[in-house]
Parts: sequence; C-alpha cells; structure tokens
Amino acid sequence: MRALVSVSDKTGLVEFCRSLSELGVEIISTGGTSRVLSENGVPNIPIESVTDFPEMMDGRVKTLHPKIHGGLLARRDDPSHLAAAAAHDIGLIDIVVVNLYPFEQTTQKPGVSLEEVIENIDIGGPSMIRSAAKNYRSVAVVVNPDRYDAVISELKANAGQVSDLLKEDLALEAFEHTGRYDTVISNYLKNRLRPTDREFPTTISPVLEKTMDLRYGENPHQKAAFYAMKGQLGSSEFRQLHGKELSYNNLIDMEAAWLLATDLKGPGAAIIKHTNPCGCAVAPTIVEAYKKAYESDPLSAFGSIVAVNRPVDEATATEIAKTFVELVIAPQFEPGAVDILVKKSAIRLIEMPNFDTPNFDLVYRQCCGGFLVQDRDAIVLDQTPEVVTQTAPKDGQAADLELAYALVKNVKSNAIVVVKDGVMIGVGAGQTSRVDSVEIALKKSGAAGKGAVLASDAFFPFKDSVELSAKAGISAIIQPGGSKRDQESIDACNAYGIAMVFTGIRHFKH
Repeated sequence: MRALVSVSDKTGLVEFCRSLSELGVEIISTGGTSRVLSENGVPNIPIESVTDFPEMMDGRVKTLHPKIHGGLLARRDDPSHLAAAAAHDIGLIDIVVVNLYPFEQTTQKPGVSLEEVIENIDIGGPSMIRSAAKNYRSVAVVVNPDRYDAVISELKANAGQVSDLLKEDLALEAFEHTGRYDTVISNYLKNRLRPTDREFPTTISPVLEKTMDLRYGENPHQKAAFYAMKGQLGSSEFRQLHGKELSYNNLIDMEAAWLLATDLKGPGAAIIKHTNPCGCAVAPTIVEAYKKAYESDPLSAFGSIVAVNRPVDEATATEIAKTFVELVIAPQFEPGAVDILVKKSAIRLIEMPNFDTPNFDLVYRQCCGGFLVQDRDAIVLDQTPEVVTQTAPKDGQAADLELAYALVKNVKSNAIVVVKDGVMIGVGAGQTSRVDSVEIALKKSGAAGKGAVLASDAFFPFKDSVELSAKAGISAIIQPGGSKRDQESIDACNAYGIAMVFTGIRHFKH
C-alpha cells in the first residue's frame, strides 16, 4: 500500500505518517512535507523519485504528472486500467493526504500583495484531491487532520484497509474542501480585481460555514442551524456571553433589533417582538433611552429582544433586569452589567464588536426553490425631505421625523410609526390596508399622540390616513410621496394645519 502526503497544515502529520509507516504503508511526499518527515525520522520517498522529474518553477510544477494521477485514477476493477499502469510503470496510490496552500489566511495579512496571494493558489493539491475523490472506491483521500485517527484505526482493524463507508465520507469532505477553496479564491479575486463592479454576477457562490446548531427552528418541531457567510462582517461575528443556546427566532429577532439600533442617531434602544419594534427611543444616555423605549409599551416588552447601540452599563443592566427579556445585543457589556444580568438565567447576552458597521451588501432570501438577492436597504434618507404643505414642521420636530422614518424602515409593511420627543409611542405593522396600520398606531399612541409626528413607509393612496391622523392630533407627517392622489393628502393636511414632508424614498419591508 502506498500513500501520497503533501500538506500545508502539518498538524498531527509526523504522528500520522509514523503510524502509516509502522503499518507497512510506503509514503511518497513533496517538498516541505518530505523535509519535516525526514527530520523526524519517518521514512518517505521524495516525489521526484517517483516522477523522475524535478520540482520546478518555484514549486508550481511537482505533482502534475501521469505517474501520480495515473496511480490515483486507475480503477482497480478494470483490467485495462491496471494493464496501462503496468505498461507505463505507474504504481498505484491507495491513500492521499493533502491540504491546500493557505490562500484564505494569506489574504487576511495586512497589506498583502496580489502577487503573494496568487502564489498561494494551489494547483497540484486540488488536482490530486479531485483525482483521488473521483476514484474513492479505491483511494482514501484525507483533507482534514481531524480524520487521521479514524484512518489509522480502520487500517489496524481491517487488515490494512479503509472501509468503503469511511472512503465515501472522506470523498464527500474532499469535494466540499476543494469547492470551498475555489469559491474563496473566486470571491476574493472578484473583490480585488473588480472592486467597483456593482452589477449582479451571473452566478453567486457564497461560502457558508456552520457555526452552531440551534435549539430549534421557527417552531419546536423544526430543526435548525446557523451558518456564517465567510468574508462578510455582520451578525455572524457576534459572541454569546451568557444564556442557553439560541433558537432560529432568536437570531431573526436579534438581527432586526441590531439593524434598527444601527439606524438610530445618538444613544438608542430598540425593543423587538416578532421582528417589529414595540419600543424604541433615543436619549442623552443609554439608560434613559432604554427606560423610555420600555415605558412606551411595557406589556409588549415582556419576552422581547433588546438592542442598544452603546455599551451596557450597570444602570442599564439594572433596568433591563426588571422584566423578562429573551436576549440583549450590544457593542459591549461592562463587567458590572454582566454580573447583574447573568442572575437572570434565561437571558442571552450577545456582544457584537462591529455593532455599528453591518458590512454586508447583499440580502439573500429563499423563494420558489431559489434565492432572491437584493442590495441591503442601508439608508434612511438620502436628501432633506421636501415640505409639500403650507405648514412646515415645527422647530425641534426634524429629529423626531428622522427617527420616525428610521423606525418605519424597520417595520413590516404596511408600516406606520408615531414618535414624540425621541420616543416611539405607536406602531402599526404588517396590515393589509395602510389605513388599518394608521388606526393601530394611533390607538397605541393614545392621548400622547397629540402633537406627535407620524411616518409611513409608502405613500398614502387616499386622504383617509391624514383624516385619522388629524383627529388624533398628529402635527407632522413624513412619507415618500409618489401617489397619483398625493394632492388629496396634501390638501387634507393643509385643511387640518398638519405639516407633511416627502422623502422620495420608500421603505417596504416584506
């Protein structure tokens, strides 16, 4: 039996190859791998002794040879293959142990040159892995050092053979390994060579790595896991400081809370239930922001997800601990705050160092057996809103109008939000009729709605929403505009003395 060993990651290499040698396996090795084995007294045959051809071009060419790939690809159950191997003096190779040049690690070096990156694109390694994996019925291909013990155990238990089941598992892992490697190279070079190309590519190949199994999916009878998308910052880079394992719904709500909190200017707190905000406020301090957000709807805040865009201090932690909260996400937790919150055994504490920089450009959503892909809705307003009524917003209302629009952007459509003095006091979410959302938001606001501002994520198709707002005492409205009946709404605002501004940007959230 012969093994071909050529690895960049030399974790466990010497011990593994020594065990192979003790089992009578002849080892062929390349360059640095051969040197390490020889230095540690493990017998091995340099690959140039097999190919009768030297390594050349700075190691770019060393394993791309018929005596290597013929030994990997020859079918043991095909007499013509075996005859061809014998005729050309090609020795069969039964085990391939290969892992690849550290391309991904190289790209992460500060100031790395394109030339260095390109030199770490492995060619021979993927070729050997694919050849061996294609012929998995005869060849065991090992790309993961964690598999070394299993291979040795099977060789010892099965008279020097690796079981068919393990060879199948190893082959599947090998194709995943090379597929991931090629995708990482493609994505990196696309970003490096075409950084300003904003067109959607013909194909998209995200690299997803499972980072955790979840408690359950959307419902307890559904299984779920979380996969991080390599190469992007964002929600995949959080750290759980405390609490039981996350569920699918926890993560969905956590992202909604996090993205809303990043839209807030100044210290802000967002309280989320079922991806919609039930409380939100900005204030001079984070503890004031949380208290105001909570007080806007204490009933809905029970069992909620909380996001704050500043470090959680002891005062804020004390307030949060007064009610049942599923999860708190923040840029940081002060040690004293953690001590307070961990007394609540059910609470989950999530720290996200890159809280303010959700650095992902594309949003993926499964649909109709495929994926919808779009740019992330990353802006709230792209210009100063246009005053379209005879009455302009009052002094001091600009901040409330901008806050209301940031909030309505993060509410399921049809979305209506009411804000007063930096606090969300009413929200209408996900209704099939916009006027229904207005009614719900105004009902939530109650008497506090008098003098408040109202935001709509899309235009008013009729003036009925303005009429309801006027009855509740709303003093200013912000909406995108764009309806054929805009003038009706403008006229209604003028009749009631309500200021209305158009943004020109819609924020549907489906």
